[in-house]
Amino acid sequence: MKFELKDDYIELFKLLKVLDLVDSGAQAKMIVAEGYVLRNGEVELRKRAKIIAGDVLIVGDDVTIEVLSINF
Repeated sequence: MKFELKDDYIELFKLLKVLDLVDSGAQAKMIVAEGYVLRNGEVELRKRAKIIAGDVLIVGDDVTIEVLSINF
């Protein structure tokens, strides 16, 4: 899936919530804290990590998110 970034960044737990991959912010934070999110091939444990254009996230075993910037 692709996500178009409207600002400079979005915090990781907010991105998971915006994409409806979780039911709540608390669930998003738990998924991140338990190591289920890879960012550019590395485990990302920071719930508020600043996700920027060009990042590729893998959530669990089956969801890949490409973060794109909106070109004006």
